[in-house]
Amino acid sequence: MAEMRVLVTGATGYVGGRLIPRLLEAGYHVRAMARDRRRLEGRPWSDRIEIVEADVLRPETLPDAVSGIHTVFYLIHALGGGDDFMQKEQTGARNLAEAAARAGVRHIIYLGGLQPPRPVSRHLESRRLTGEALRSGPVPVTELRAGIILGSGSLSFELIRYLTERLPVMITPRWVKIPTQPIAIRNVLDYLVAALQHPPEHSRIVDIGGPDVLTYADLFRLYARLRGLRRWIVPVPVLSPRLSSYWIGLVTPLPARIARKLIDSLKAPTVCRDDLARRLFPEVTTLSAEAAMRLALQRLDAGHVETIWFGAYSSGDEERLTTHLEDREGLLRDSYSIWIAAAPSAVFAYLKRLGGSRGWPYANGLWRLRGVLDRLVGGIGYRRGRRHPEELYAGDAVDFWRVEALEPERRLLLRAEMKVPGRAWLQFVVQPEGKGTRLIQQALFEPRGLAGLLYWYSIYPLHRFVFRGMLRAIKQQVETSR
Repeated sequence: MAEMRVLVTGATGYVGGRLIPRLLEAGYHVRAMARDRRRLEGRPWSDRIEIVEADVLRPETLPDAVSGIHTVFYLIHALGGGDDFMQKEQTGARNLAEAAARAGVRHIIYLGGLQPPRPVSRHLESRRLTGEALRSGPVPVTELRAGIILGSGSLSFELIRYLTERLPVMITPRWVKIPTQPIAIRNVLDYLVAALQHPPEHSRIVDIGGPDVLTYADLFRLYARLRGLRRWIVPVPVLSPRLSSYWIGLVTPLPARIARKLIDSLKAPTVCRDDLARRLFPEVTTLSAEAAMRLALQRLDAGHVETIWFGAYSSGDEERLTTHLEDREGLLRDSYSIWIAAAPSAVFAYLKRLGGSRGWPYANGLWRLRGVLDRLVGGIGYRRGRRHPEELYAGDAVDFWRVEALEPERRLLLRAEMKVPGRAWLQFVVQPEGKGTRLIQQALFEPRGLAGLLYWYSIYPLHRFVFRGMLRAIKQQVETSR
């Protein structure tokens, strides 16, 4: 069994990025699928896997991905991919199921969501329909249905963490009293690997959860106790999901549009309906919610967060990595450079630590103000931070930027994910020069219409102030740390 070849879709996501090293540790041959291979290159395990570029929404790219594969892990979702995410999820699942059948795949393992007694949200209904689309083909499907996932960097844990840390008094709507059955991320991975070791003859649906049935209010109290915080929860009957999502968008890094989809899923209980998981996979011992939270906090304190919820684009996201900017017509540039008395490796190591809790080396208050303004117009804002204080990979998020290209000791390209009338990048180029390094910093902008041009020229004077100051600050900090 350990010698079989498996395909992990959604490899850049929260679960996929943690599953791959565990499969490698168990001895499996792993092929990882991404829409751009550069998002997987440079990971600690990337030289031990096959990487294939494919997209479930482009069926012509799938045959090479599934060729010679025994089992496919389907870990793709389009929650952040726009209002048509339901259609995208079902289309992608059908495309994969058809390609898998033609390639002779023996087993598909899908991580879906626990279902309430009645449909309550488009998000959970889409999870159910995605499972049906995968089962529409002849390949047996094991659908593991999970509810709240507790782990360092998981969406639900980060929601609990930010709300509890920042609000001494929590005005809570009715959805925080709905029962749910959380599960530790390590147990989700345990079940995924166990399902691989027990392929079925026919498709099956297995509810997975931890031993505790709790509410979000219980989880808030549990987190507060573990952190030694005093928190008061005041329930109110009038706070709608829409208003709740706006409030979450202001207090946490979670955008309101995603918070709304999550909250809509909490209108009815989401708990395991039977003990089939325990009977099928007795080797999995589930952790309590308290144990899962303790582990997540330990990981955060140690800075060992393997993956984080905002680390991947949703399936169907139309934004593509754009790393060849030189040939783009109409691209506006604003370039600055400085010589630094240090090796390129030292300069690049500093660039890899930009953002997050360290902030930016110059005018950090202005960067934060830009994030506040972005949040007010419905953008992601500044509070997202970064996955790890030292490590950086292509595809990682850094505050309101996304790493589009990372060429060690040569080039770092960040694409803006804040709301702007066009597309914007911040690029750093590192070049050896004499006994030191020439650091080139470029602001790049592809305007959209007249609004884009007005935006660019209105902030141009601010660029000169901030970017020149940033280069001087980088020079000083790199040289003094030698």
